[in-house]
Amino acid sequence: MPRPTQIHLPLDLPARQTRASFVVAPCNATALALIDQPDWPAGKLVLTGREGAGKTHLAHIWASDVGAAYLAGTDLADADVDALAARGGVAVDDADGVAGSAAAEQALFHLHNLLAAQGGRLLLAARAPVRDWGLGLPDLASRLLAATHMVLPPPDDALLAAVLTKLFADRQVRVSGTLIPFLLARMERSLATAQVLVARLDAEALARKKPISRALAADVMQSSLDLE
Repeated sequence: MPRPTQIHLPLDLPARQTRASFVVAPCNATALALIDQPDWPAGKLVLTGREGAGKTHLAHIWASDVGAAYLAGTDLADADVDALAARGGVAVDDADGVAGSAAAEQALFHLHNLLAAQGGRLLLAARAPVRDWGLGLPDLASRLLAATHMVLPPPDDALLAAVLTKLFADRQVRVSGTLIPFLLARMERSLATAQVLVARLDAEALARKKPISRALAADVMQSSLDLE
């Protein structure tokens, strides 16, 4: 099998983290059903998975649906925790980013307690489970370890194929039936990579004034490998 292409993700990658853009597949259906539940045990949920598994997208969907606040773990140290808790729900992405910062850990601890006291909900998304974050505040660690934990597996071929097909369709780009399997055999297993790859293929096809073919895709993917 060819070496998977590591697509370098741009910092300004546009976010399309809506429910309408979320492609449901067996590998993520359970997680979607869980965030759609009106209550979670103890009002808290931890989503973990490798980059590109879809946890950030799910956090955005939940925050949008219930009117929850959304922020990154590294922003907690400077956040108005009381105002966040007043929303009744908070989604913290890259939540493991609080580890090592006494101020951020204290803020998350305070946020957790405020939400628990008022019956609010806390969703945490991270690459690793809580036990591996390296938290320095024992009381925070013990409370987060008690949260329901959902692991998102890497996207499988069925999901990646559906996402690629949808991304091309959204751009009104028609591709041959053999292109998707060709890309799947060579790309990194990541939803974010799929988004960037389709954008690059579309841009290159427009620049060359040619349709997106396997030859063009091979050129684009090879150029990505050459950048490593």
